[in-house]
Amino acid sequence: MTEPLIFADRSPCTDLPYLFAGQAQKEPTVNEALARIDALLSRSVEGESGSPPPDPVDGECWIVGTGASGPWDGHEGDLAFFTAGAWLFASPQPGWQVYDRAAGLQRTWIDGWRAPTLPGEPAGGTTIDVEARAAIAALIEEFRSAAIGA
Repeated sequence: MTEPLIFADRSPCTDLPYLFAGQAQKEPTVNEALARIDALLSRSVEGESGSPPPDPVDGECWIVGTGASGPWDGHEGDLAFFTAGAWLFASPQPGWQVYDRAAGLQRTWIDGWRAPTLPGEPAGGTTIDVEARAAIAALIEEFRSAAIGA
């Protein structure tokens, strides 16, 4: 017979709380897990800030920026999401992606939140290939419209 799995108190990737047999008041644990799942599945943020907004609404999510203060102190780089009148935090894992609404682009966690920077359109030179420049400009615009880079 297989041995039963022994779980830690929280999941390793998303820090979801686990339930245990005989646990009293399971509702707070389940509700925290559901709030974390809700925030982490949507993967979009309002933007990046070092301090929380003055009047957050439930479901609001932010990237905690440098110089974090107040309830965000010590959570730089984390995702902060507001639920049930409190801020919860998730430490990003390599490869996590979010859509940054303020910047209008995708950001990826690779030792910090990063977004690709698109090249500028070609300019100058002694030989100008108008068709090539138009093609490059169209590619850059396609990347922008797909929220890839700024």
